[in-house]
Parts: sequence; structure tokens; C-alpha cells
Amino acid sequence: MLLHELAHCRAGDKGNVATLSVFPRDDRDYPLLARTLTADVVRAHLADYVAGEVVRHELPGLCALQFVCHQVVDGGVTTSLALDTHGKSLSSRLLSLEV
Repeated sequence: MLLHELAHCRAGDKGNVATLSVFPRDDRDYPLLARTLTADVVRAHLADYVAGEVVRHELPGLCALQFVCHQVVDGGVTTSLALDTHGKSLSSRLLSLEV
């Protein structure tokens, strides 16, 4: 099953840092996402696009996980000519993760 079947993702970016917030479609799936979506798993899945550390923040009151991705390849949205370094593109790529 792909992540997009269980969750949706919102994205933001500033410079070469992208923030990806994952919300389950059904709050009952939050524990599964919290177990499955570690910072290491997200970093490995986005390795072609994120060169630095990925930090995960748990927001259980919102049933959300937030991933702060450092060193987005090509300098991120403000300096890159590639559309793929935008946060929205990264959030779509994250939703293709098999869970």
C-alpha cells in the first residue's frame, strides 16, 4: 500500500529547507504512520532530493508527523531552476512511499 492511500501531505519551503507534514486520512491510522514513517525511512525515500538531515516531529494532538528536510538538492526553491526541489514536489514523492 502506498502512503497516499492512508494520508495526505502539506509542504512548505524556505531556502534549502523543506517541511513536509503528513496527516492520516483517518486518525485511527496515526499510530501506524508514527511507527512506519521514521526520519530514516523518509530520508532514504527522498535521498535523491534531500542531501542533509531529516528531523521528525510528532504532533499527536493533531495526528500529524512533520519532517524538516535539510539541504534540499540544488539549493531549494529560491535558487534552483528545477521544479523537483520545491516542497510540493517532495510531498508528492513522499506520498509514493510504500507502507
